[in-house]
Amino acid sequence: MKLLGVVMEKVHFTEEKATNLATLYGRALDYRSAHPILGDKAADDAVRRIDYDFSRIGISPDRAVSVVLRAKPIDDWTAEYLRAHPDAIVLHLGCGLDTRFQRLAPPESAHWYDVDYPEVIELREKLYDKAPNQTHIGTSVTDFAWLDQVPSDRTALIVAEGLTMYLKPETGTELFRRLAAKFPSGELICDLFSRMAIKSQKINTPVRRAGATLYWGVDDPRDLEPCGLTLESSLDAAHWATPDVLAKMGPITRFQLRLLKVFPPLARTAHIVRYRF
Repeated sequence: MKLLGVVMEKVHFTEEKATNLATLYGRALDYRSAHPILGDKAADDAVRRIDYDFSRIGISPDRAVSVVLRAKPIDDWTAEYLRAHPDAIVLHLGCGLDTRFQRLAPPESAHWYDVDYPEVIELREKLYDKAPNQTHIGTSVTDFAWLDQVPSDRTALIVAEGLTMYLKPETGTELFRRLAAKFPSGELICDLFSRMAIKSQKINTPVRRAGATLYWGVDDPRDLEPCGLTLESSLDAAHWATPDVLAKMGPITRFQLRLLKVFPPLARTAHIVRYRF
């Protein structure tokens, strides 16, 4: 199928793979807004090339804010690490259709690995140009054999957004143990859902509509330290937005974020965390 001379890509994702479309669409809606937070043109271009009814996903412009609020601090921490370690290995685990590589434009001295299911990687390669310092690995992140494809002679940054909650707890902790042991040093940046968020997943519209299942809830980010990690920073959902990001939001969203500060248990249903190893 073609639209205005552009080849449209059909998508038949199910379960957790289908949630990639929700976050991609959220970033595209942010780009189309009057005051974008990420300004992710690559995400908007990708949405326009995918032959899919995005209205099925359950992401409205208001819901899109939560997508970019989560992505922004992860972007900021990733960029900070790359400034300090321009020759780092970056593992983008469960990368989905995320355009973080395009947003951050890492230095050529860094090598970036995008890791996800083969069908997800296949679509990525149709939608996005691959840079010389970028490698795609098509596999489940929990099929640990893929780690043999990655060199271990440099510091590493591991980024896992929207991944941990889809893993079984024993598999997730084993993944992090192997990663921390593989490299001489590095950092892990990821997001975590609490056990309450896992129990209430039926009210998570994109997850429910995708037919996906969430498994792993972590109430205290320090619970992952036995995997060989040391917690450096942790932001609950009430603190994802910096003042400059808040300034771009409408009054309703700012009010909702204030409510999270008034009700800390609600804010603690999700964390963005940064570990060193």
